[in-house]
Amino acid sequence: MIDDKIHHTTILNSAVEPNYQSVVGFFAQRIMKEPRLFGCYDILFGKVKEFITDDLFSKRVDLNDANILRNLSELEAVKTIVETFKKEINNLTVQDVGDTEIKNYLKVSCARLFVVTDKKYLLPKKSVFNKIVGDSDFELEFADFLEGADDVISFAKNYFEIHFKIDYKNASGAISSYYPDFFVKTDNKTIYIVETKGREDLGDIEKIKRLAQWCEDASERQKKIEYKMLYVKQEEWDKYKPKSFKQLAKMN
Repeated sequence: MIDDKIHHTTILNSAVEPNYQSVVGFFAQRIMKEPRLFGCYDILFGKVKEFITDDLFSKRVDLNDANILRNLSELEAVKTIVETFKKEINNLTVQDVGDTEIKNYLKVSCARLFVVTDKKYLLPKKSVFNKIVGDSDFELEFADFLEGADDVISFAKNYFEIHFKIDYKNASGAISSYYPDFFVKTDNKTIYIVETKGREDLGDIEKIKRLAQWCEDASERQKKIEYKMLYVKQEEWDKYKPKSFKQLAKMN
């Protein structure tokens, strides 16, 4: 179930003698809590006990050993047990089995008025918003690039108030949602959904895969607009410094 193993133990002397039933029970209840599982405590108890005994450490352990039980309170052990079971449970219960259906359209120009935080901003001419406030300096730099690009008709920052988010299956297997950064219109039939990233993390891989699938599905279900995904990493941006949006799109 897991490749990582605990390779060390901590020997402690204590008058308190925990028992493995309470320790395993604690883990079973904690694992059940977040995904809101019901009626499976007995099954999960047995699986957790088996995992700790056979797989968690570098060798098979005896749960009647008090030092083993004390080691289970260490952060590394707790995280390994809980995250491993959460991921495996999500893999069993979260599946993409449906088809794509267009239920509604969002029009950026119809977004309600909202106040942005007091951060650095850009005053655009190609956007329906009177200010572009970035979550980072890189976002503002990118917005300035879009403003000056001759092959960009219009663009918009995907603010939370627009309510455009994409559900995806994250690295732990659970369903999450995220907001792509920009909408970019290059002609009357093409809109890019753009995600910019300064420093990449593990969750970004699943986000981008889902965004690419969303664009493919949305383009397939209607023929008026072709949606395209674009992932702009700051490292590549700084290295190549594209002169046009078309050139940027070819880099990805």
